[in-house]
Amino acid sequence: MIVGILKEIKVAENRVSMTPAGVEIMVKNGHVLLVETQAGVGSGFSDADYLVAGAEIVPKPDEIYRRAEMVMHVKEPQPSEYPLIRAGQIIFTYFHFAASEELTRAMIDRSAVCIAYETIVGADGSLPLLTPMSEVAGRMAAQEAAKYAERTHGGRGILLGGVPGVQPATVLVLGGGTVGTHAAQMVAGLGAKVYLLDTSLERLRHLSEIMPKNCFPIMSSPATIRELVQEADVVIGAVLLHGAKAPKLITREMLKTMKPGAVLVDVAIDQGGCFETSKATTHSDPTYEVDGVVHYCVANMPGAVPLTSTVALTNATLLYALKIADQGWQKVARDNADVRQGLNVVCGKVTYAGVAEAFGLEYTPVGTLL
Repeated sequence: MIVGILKEIKVAENRVSMTPAGVEIMVKNGHVLLVETQAGVGSGFSDADYLVAGAEIVPKPDEIYRRAEMVMHVKEPQPSEYPLIRAGQIIFTYFHFAASEELTRAMIDRSAVCIAYETIVGADGSLPLLTPMSEVAGRMAAQEAAKYAERTHGGRGILLGGVPGVQPATVLVLGGGTVGTHAAQMVAGLGAKVYLLDTSLERLRHLSEIMPKNCFPIMSSPATIRELVQEADVVIGAVLLHGAKAPKLITREMLKTMKPGAVLVDVAIDQGGCFETSKATTHSDPTYEVDGVVHYCVANMPGAVPLTSTVALTNATLLYALKIADQGWQKVARDNADVRQGLNVVCGKVTYAGVAEAFGLEYTPVGTLL
């Protein structure tokens, strides 16, 4: 199969969808890899690195879209790319369709085969292609929270871990999945007092066993959130509903009860955000204030650490890319339930229930297209 690796064009996105090491494995398995020039520079990989790995360097994205049977991205295609996508062409990337009706309708119109990293589900219920970026985003959430809690960045001027004789910060983490667990581990490691909320009693039991003593796993409810936001110096939103919009757990009214200079970090912003007052921001302009509360809502947090993120992403996606290239998307989807769940939009049909529900579109079970 001819596979295209594109240079990311979303603002401040420095990752690339495959490392030279991944390209080498694909080439050795008989596939042709087209890599857009300078695609890996932001992650520390040169065109020469890709050439040594066996790739063909292509000067423009137009040629990749014209020649490739499967195109790989990190972020969703941008509007300038929509006209380049061919009917039946496989686009393999993070889509987060439920957060963008424009993107969803564009992919329907292009009749592409859209396989979303974030909705591929392993046999054990895990999200193997979302997990590495969730790990990065969770750990980054702790770093950003610590930074924006500083007075010079609009925060309360509080050190998350405190010092001897001084109270540490209180951090509220909403969601005990991969993002929330990694965020809680990091801020707890800094010495903060951490409340980690989740709605699964089984998950809370597990977290109680593995988390440090200054992290308190608690059953989530609207009443509990209302109570704890008043105490929190930082709130990290880490709630994920697979392929659907994130629930709004912090309302505008709750902001009025929070401490001035408290910090909200919304890691769920790719799925629409879990704070009512969230709106997507960028690495170059990451924060804004509402009612004296600092909001950090950067939509591609792992893009700020592209070397770590790109290697972690390739480690997870390569196996799936190789399967699709070896067998074609239809055979892989028939044989593998995990890949089948990754099919969100196929040849003009919405094949993921959460996306159809988000925009009132007709849902077509993917099995009918296989």
